[in-house]
Amino acid sequence: METPREYFKRQAKNGLIFLRWCVFGAIIGVTVGAAGAGFHHALDWAGETRDHHWALLYLLPVIGIIIAFLYEKADLPLERGTNFILTSVRENHPVRLRMAPLIVVGTVLTHLCGGSAGREGAALQLGGSISGNIGHWMRLDDRDARTITMCGMAAGFTALFGTPLAAVVFAMEVISVGVMYYAALFPCVLSAMIARLVAARLGVFAKEYAIMGVPSGDAVGVAVLVRLTVLGVLCAVFAALVCILFHRIGGLLKRACPNRYLCIALGGVIVIALTLLLQTHDYNGAGMQVIERALLGQASPLAFFWKLLFTAVTIGVGYKGGEIVPVFFMGATFGCVAGGLLGLTPSFGAALGMVAVFCGVTNSPLTSMFLAYELFGGSGLPMYAYVIAIAYMLSGYYGLYSEQKIIYSKMRPQFIDRKTK
Repeated sequence: METPREYFKRQAKNGLIFLRWCVFGAIIGVTVGAAGAGFHHALDWAGETRDHHWALLYLLPVIGIIIAFLYEKADLPLERGTNFILTSVRENHPVRLRMAPLIVVGTVLTHLCGGSAGREGAALQLGGSISGNIGHWMRLDDRDARTITMCGMAAGFTALFGTPLAAVVFAMEVISVGVMYYAALFPCVLSAMIARLVAARLGVFAKEYAIMGVPSGDAVGVAVLVRLTVLGVLCAVFAALVCILFHRIGGLLKRACPNRYLCIALGGVIVIALTLLLQTHDYNGAGMQVIERALLGQASPLAFFWKLLFTAVTIGVGYKGGEIVPVFFMGATFGCVAGGLLGLTPSFGAALGMVAVFCGVTNSPLTSMFLAYELFGGSGLPMYAYVIAIAYMLSGYYGLYSEQKIIYSKMRPQFIDRKTK
């Protein structure tokens, strides 16, 4: 039995650990929050400039060659990106600080010239590389170094999206599905909260969406439950298809054109050709305006397919950015169309599709539920959770991030420890 002296000695040690993570969490929150806010404003500038000068689209192949050149000179792999951060946390691989400015420059250039990419991949890499190097300078051991890298991921995600709960859970959930690093909970929450405060002071604010036609709890009968079930199944299938095409289209282009410079330039040419063919700029950049329209109940029938094709080409050949905002685009437009056909309001269907497809491609159900809460409010949260759970269970072992590990089976409590396909 523990003596009073041993108890107080242990509590004193825990208190020191708590104070240390207060300091580390504050440092990461301030540093990554400021960097994320600056990155957010840079992306806003790139989007606004592109909107006023659409001729910049024709520079996309040249920009691709510049990005490939910068990564080659920095001795960094062009295609690993977020996968590198996941490996860093799981295996404590060092993250080079040069990744931070390179991902910022590469993403801003990609958005400026109309590449179809998001921003969260850059946020995770930005936060992870900054915090990882801070941990190295502080001479943290392996376990603490992993924790501080997760703090940076949570802070970077929060600074750009303003969803601290989802950001914290995502940082802990996405690396090894089925196992969460709960010891990182407090420092990640603290880093995310401070990053949000810093970002808000620097003019970056969270968005919330009003969803129309959400059934009240008393109105959720068998008919609504059947519609939600069908939508969840469709979102699971679509999420698996997104992952398959993401990997295969990029692999096909790289095999057809092994030279990294020619390959990325070819990808830029394909994006230009698709834009001219469709005669719309909806699929260039992140596409936030299309997401907002979908959440209001307005979406073109094939918008999700075209965004998938644009993004698979852009990211697959090496342009910088992220996959998650394009996935939000695909999920929202897919849910808007499918939900309307199933008898749900298109607005509610878009919201359901947005978080369910996100869950299917990232294998992060808890993160998806927190996203639904932070983006759409608490109304109808059990219905979001239901569709998310179906999408998680039935989307298979596919994933956007090839370095993500599935530790336990989705079907039964069985240890499998395999990487996503």
